[in-house]
Parts: sequence; structure tokens; C-alpha cells
Amino acid sequence: MTLSRRKSIALIGGGIILAAGSGLGFEITRKPHVALAPWAQAGSYDDPRMRALSYAILAPNPHNQQPWQVDLSQPDTVVLYVDTSRLLPHTDPFNRQITIGLGCFLEVMRLAALEEGLLVETDLFPEGADAMALDTRPVATCRFSTTDAAPDPLFAQVLHRRTLKELYDTSRPVSRSALGRIAQGASHGTHVGVTNDAAQVAALRNLSAEAFRIEFRTRRTLKESVDLFRIGHREVNANPDGIDFSGPMFEMLRLTGLFSRERAMDPDDFSYTSAEEMVVANVMSGMAHLWQVTATNTREDQIRAGRDWVRINLAATAEGIGLQPLSQGLQEFPEMSEIYATLHEVLAPEGGTVQMWCRLGYGPEVPASPRWPLETKLTNA
Repeated sequence: MTLSRRKSIALIGGGIILAAGSGLGFEITRKPHVALAPWAQAGSYDDPRMRALSYAILAPNPHNQQPWQVDLSQPDTVVLYVDTSRLLPHTDPFNRQITIGLGCFLEVMRLAALEEGLLVETDLFPEGADAMALDTRPVATCRFSTTDAAPDPLFAQVLHRRTLKELYDTSRPVSRSALGRIAQGASHGTHVGVTNDAAQVAALRNLSAEAFRIEFRTRRTLKESVDLFRIGHREVNANPDGIDFSGPMFEMLRLTGLFSRERAMDPDDFSYTSAEEMVVANVMSGMAHLWQVTATNTREDQIRAGRDWVRINLAATAEGIGLQPLSQGLQEFPEMSEIYATLHEVLAPEGGTVQMWCRLGYGPEVPASPRWPLETKLTNA
């Protein structure tokens, strides 16, 4: 976004807020407390499996779909399924990114259990899996038992982890040593590459911006995101998933009709053009890049990528460094094929699949993402 356009949105929001009066002011400053409650409830359950799961539901996942379902009917066991109603058929047609999100869930659950002296042994896809699409078969059977293994220090960052989608401070570089420590967070066998080289970062910024434009200008992929917009605290509380647009400015834009799902789909509307420019400006502020590669692309590889992805997130949190996945360029729909191929040539020149790619940098503090209560994810307690 150009500075003038960014300022104009802020001035529109700020001007309306000043003119709103106390009653409307109360409405626009409400936070989605219900949707954020699971962050405060983590670790508060009697059943050790529930305690571990209450942290697992805070794991990062595509479009905040939270696609997990859990069966606790067997003693000392968690059986994980995918909620097939929460897939992303247009931007993630083979459910690769959703599977990575399930890997994040499993790793956070493991870390939380280990913190209490419990080992989680996981049998992935015990009834098999389809490489083309996830289905109703179990993703993992996880058995809990006691262990003398030491807790993992990354667990301390679970409640502090955020996805930072804002502008990064372009005057503040990310050091090579910090990138190295973040990359070392991966422990499940995925290859992690990093760069803070100015020329390579500039090239990757341009690729990420172009990938976003393609997703944004392809109507069906844009609509998949827009359908998941949650605009204002009332919508977020009612459906604590998808893409959160809460906070004073978005509350006022909603109340005045300046921002809606319909306007977000209109290429001639101010909210559409502003959104495109804003996101492009954000990705162009990345100060370093990190990516994960697996030699093959099985469902098990995707789970391992997710396990390492959340560990990378937690390691970045420990460093005080913001991170945002750049998932658009790795999406496997036809319009993205050229960018997808270029990224693989650049990031995986020796072959393999680039599973995740992100920008890193220093930026503002942001709130946690909304979550459904754990109880809504249980199929049989």
C-alpha cells in the first residue's frame, strides 16, 4: 500500500471514531473475548490428554480453519481426524497445507504432554491415506505414557506465538545468527534454508508479492478467503475461525458499510484495491526468508513439515522475531504454477518439495488468533 492510501484508511477510521460518540465508541472498542478464551484456558483440564490438547488447538493452521477432530474414547489415547468440512479446495486442492497444520497440532500436543512427563507415541495414518485428498480415516493414533525425558524449552513459547502479518521494521535487519538458531528449532528431518542476503531477499519479496496478486485476482481463490472473513468482534465470537478483522478501525468500517465481504470482492471498490496494496506492502517489508524442503511429498512428509514448522515458529518467538507464512506461492492451483515452479528452482535446486516459506522481521505486537473451544473439537469424550 502507498503511504498516502495507508494513511487515508487510518484517517477514515480515526475520524469516524472521533465522531462516534460514547455509545458507538463502546461498541467499536469491544474485543472478541469469547473467541480468545481458549488461550487463557490452556492447561486447565483434569485429564492430561485434555491439558495437552488445550495447547494443541492453539497451533498455527491454514486460514485458521482449525481442521482437527479428536476421539478420546480409548484410555490414554488420542485419535486425530481431519474435519473434511474445513478444507480449502481452491487454494489447497491436495490438502497439503491442511496436513501441515495437522502436523503443527500433533507437535504442540507432544510438547505439552512432555512438559508433564508424558511421552506421546504417534502412529500416522494407521488405516492409510490418499495422496490426492484427505478423508475420514484417522490421521494419527497417539498413545500417552510416562517418561523421564526432559521437557522441550520451546514449549514455553506456545502461549506467546503469533503470526505477524503487519509491516516489518525495514531499518532493523535479522542477523544470520538469529536465523541459524531459528532453523535449528526444526528436529523432525525437514531441510531448512534461510537468507538475509539483500539481493535474494529482494527477489523473494517480489515473488511473494506477485504470488499474492495472483491469488487475489483469481476470483475463486479470493472468494475462498473472503468467505472466511470474520468482520468485527461479534462475527469473530460467533465463528472463532477464519480470517479475523476485529479492532476499532475494522469495527467502524463495518458499521459504516465501508468494509464488507461484498465490497472485498469488487475490483473497483476502495476496500479491494486498498487490501491488495496493503498486503503487498507488508510482504515487501520482509527482512529475511526461511523455507522448508522435504525430499519427497508423502502425507508423512507433510506431517513432519508441520511439526518442524511450528517448532520454527516457536524458535522465532523466543528470538523476538516476527514470522508470516507466504503460502500463496506454494499453492497448487493452475494460475500459480509458474510462481510455484520458480520458487522450487530457487529454494530447492536439488529437488524435493518446498513445504513452507515465510518472511521474518521485527514488527508490532499483535493479539492472539481466535480459537474454537476444545470441547467443540471432541467427537467422543
